[in-house]
Amino acid sequence: MIDIRALSLIYPGPQGPVKALRGIDLHIQPGEVFGIIGKSGAGKSSLVRTINLLNRPTSGAVIVNGRDVMQLGDAALRAARREIGMVFQHFNLLSSRTVFDNAALPLELAGMDKAAIRQRVDPLLELVGLSALAQRYPAQISGGQKQRVGIARALASQPKVLLSDEATSALDPETTRSILALLRKINREMGLTVVLITHQMQVIKEVADRVAVIDGGRIVEIGPVLEVFTRPQQAVTKSLVDEIVPQELPASVLQRVQALSAQLDGNSGQLLRLSYAGESAYQPILSHLIRELGLDLSILHGQIDEIQGQTFGSLAVFASGGAAQMHSAVAYLRSHGVQVTTQETNHV
Repeated sequence: MIDIRALSLIYPGPQGPVKALRGIDLHIQPGEVFGIIGKSGAGKSSLVRTINLLNRPTSGAVIVNGRDVMQLGDAALRAARREIGMVFQHFNLLSSRTVFDNAALPLELAGMDKAAIRQRVDPLLELVGLSALAQRYPAQISGGQKQRVGIARALASQPKVLLSDEATSALDPETTRSILALLRKINREMGLTVVLITHQMQVIKEVADRVAVIDGGRIVEIGPVLEVFTRPQQAVTKSLVDEIVPQELPASVLQRVQALSAQLDGNSGQLLRLSYAGESAYQPILSHLIRELGLDLSILHGQIDEIQGQTFGSLAVFASGGAAQMHSAVAYLRSHGVQVTTQETNHV
């Protein structure tokens, strides 16, 4: 659906040229919810706005539904943009227009007659849950409801792609969850490809199928959300994932490890950091280590969560026993899909 190839964006700044995007390559599949995450200034909004040429790249190609939008003339570009809806962080509603009229604006600008507009807009307001508020004005509705108007407006032209640029960052957590659920519903029921820009891993966790991490204008990591959450490779990804799955153990846990290590009597001890997902989360692997290998295990820290029906989590376990048993335990865990990081207790 969307192919971005060798994309660069340079714009003038007070200290000289600013390289906002540096050789971006991305393929976004039809019908998926694709997340792009990064910290402030990483280039994520610059990137998403190249898809509809709100930002015109310095070089590269942006191919949407088989057409390189950078090669289109003005009329063809306007037509292409009608196939790319966009939802903004700050709603961008017109205060003098009702909910219905705000949602209908793109259709009025396209010259559609009133009867056809009503036939198009009424079902959209029903979809986003605003039929009862159609004649209210933006000042009379909540922030979450304003964003629903923005979504209805973005869908009015029957786009094939929906771009969401930090659409939930101005909303409270409960409203954010409801908007994300709406975006997922639209994705599933209408078959839209959704590109979601955010700086919050919680947003990615709730709704995205795949995620790309952008840092310094470059894509540094990309993959299925579950894989990126459980096996982050880059430092920036680990810091973002830390919002959901803390990467560092609390000081109190490390103190407990030291206390357990001091109590060892002839056995070796290791701190095992376990990361697991999918089927490995349901297997009785720790009981196997105790029963079959004779290890003593103390669970010191952990959490479990879910991404779109798939369980994932992490555990910090202090294991003590003979050296051979410890080696067998790590091999057993890894053979069952558990990512294991070991740390000798005298290094804690």
